[in-house]
Amino acid sequence: MTTELLFREDAYLRTATARVLAVSERGIELDRTVFYPLGGGQAGDTGRLLRAVLHLPAPGGPLPQPGETVTLEIDWPRRYRLMRLHTALHLLSCVIPAPVTGGNISPEKARLDFDIDFSQLNAERIERETNALIAAGAATETVWITDAELDTQPDLVKTMSVQPPRGAGRVRLLKIPGIDLQPCGGTHVADIAEIEGIRVLKIRSEGKRNKRVEIALSSSG
Repeated sequence: MTTELLFREDAYLRTATARVLAVSERGIELDRTVFYPLGGGQAGDTGRLLRAVLHLPAPGGPLPQPGETVTLEIDWPRRYRLMRLHTALHLLSCVIPAPVTGGNISPEKARLDFDIDFSQLNAERIERETNALIAAGAATETVWITDAELDTQPDLVKTMSVQPPRGAGRVRLLKIPGIDLQPCGGTHVADIAEIEGIRVLKIRSEGKRNKRVEIALSSSG
């Protein structure tokens, strides 16, 4: 049975109930979840799995059993920072019009690697132009297209290192009207104004085809 990924339809959903399907040394399999798993460069969510309304099992306590209903509760401040940073990277990929060779998002900072000449990267310009987009604001949208439609629009894929998952018949895109449209399975803010602002922490070379731009949020939010 496939786990229903609730965060794909609502990244702001913080809690949910779920039924335990299986338990093993690898972890607990649920029928649905609000937790984003590690993938696409974005760190996975942390939080709590609540087995009762009034109390939590102590560390080392018994695991839930298959068929049991549990409550899921996300570490929301951490998730929200990830959402803001992930959406900021979409803007960064537009401010720096070059192929993306890699990326990573943690709650404290995020980065993208670009196949671009180092001389074309100016921290002050990147920060200024990205923050101008954020200040203007724009609602984000989730768009679904078929695998076949994506095949006819290869330019939608900016990342050289990570290709969008295929095989399910459709691919999820993040759309920021007038700014960006690309495949992405991560979690994002509803409006880019929620990012509030970013700081460029550093720009450095990581190889001939990898120039790294690392950012952080201007405020923790």
